[in-house]
Amino acid sequence: MPKSKKSTIQVQGHAVTVVDQSASDYISLTDIARYRNTQEPFAVINNWMRSRSTIEFIGLWEKLCNPDFKPLEFERFKNEAGSNYFVLSPQRWIESTQAIGIISKSGRYGGTFAHRDIAFEFASWISSEFKLYLIVEFQRLKEDENRRLSLAWNLNRTLSKLNYRIHTDAIKTHLLPPEVTPAQAAVTYATEADLLNVALFGLTARQWRDANPVLEGNMREYASVEHLLVLANIEGMNAELIHMGLPQSERLKSLNQISIRQMEILTSSSTALPANDNQSSAK
Repeated sequence: MPKSKKSTIQVQGHAVTVVDQSASDYISLTDIARYRNTQEPFAVINNWMRSRSTIEFIGLWEKLCNPDFKPLEFERFKNEAGSNYFVLSPQRWIESTQAIGIISKSGRYGGTFAHRDIAFEFASWISSEFKLYLIVEFQRLKEDENRRLSLAWNLNRTLSKLNYRIHTDAIKTHLLPPEVTPAQAAVTYATEADLLNVALFGLTARQWRDANPVLEGNMREYASVEHLLVLANIEGMNAELIHMGLPQSERLKSLNQISIRQMEILTSSSTALPANDNQSSAK
C-alpha cells in the first residue's frame, strides 16, 4: 500500500497495525484475523467476505463514501453470496468494484487493511470482546496523537510569535520613517505580515477572510504544524533581508522559494509532523 504513517496498538496481547491513509485511519484486518487464526489469517478474511451481510455492509459503506464505486458489480456479488461456489477475496472485491474501504497488497510486507468503520465490523464478527478492546485501544491512540499534535502546534506557535518580534523590530528600524502616525505604522506592519502570508500560504489575510467568512480569527490560527514552523523560519529570514536592504519584491520571491522548499521537505519526510494542510505558494 502507499507510504503511510504507521502505528501499532496492543489488543489483548495481539499487535494491530493502524495506518494514516489518505487522511483516514485504516486498521489491519490481517492482524485482527490472527486473533482467530495465526497461521492462515487471509482465510479468515475471505470467509468473512463470503457472507451476504458483509457484502451488504461494505457495499453500503462504499456507496456513502466512494463516488467511483461500481454498484452493478456490487449487486452481482450480493446476489451470488451464500451459494456454495461463491468465494470473494479482498483483491477481487477491490478490482471489480473500485472499492476504497479495503486496501490489500500481497507479498512479505503486504496485508489487508480496512477503514476503521469496516475494521470494527470485522472485529465484531471475530469476537465482540476483541472489538471492544480494539475500540478502546484505538481511541487511546488517537487521544495520544492529538495530545502530541497540540503540544507541537503550541510550541511552533510560540516560536512564530517570538520570531515575529524580531521581524517587527527590523521593520521599525529600516522601513518606518522617523515620524509616522500609529495608523501609518500599522499599514507597514500589515503589509510585511501579508508578505509572509503570500510567500507561505499564497494569499493575503484579506483574501483568506473573504474565502472563509464563517471562520473566526486568521489563517495562522488554522495553520498546520509544518506551516507554523516554516512561518517562524521565514519571519527571521525576512528580518535579515530587511536589514540587508532588499526591496519587498525580491524578498517575496526569495521567501516563497524558501517556503516551497521547506514545506516539501517537511511534508515528504517520513519524520514529518502530522498535518492535513497542503502547501500553498504565491501565484
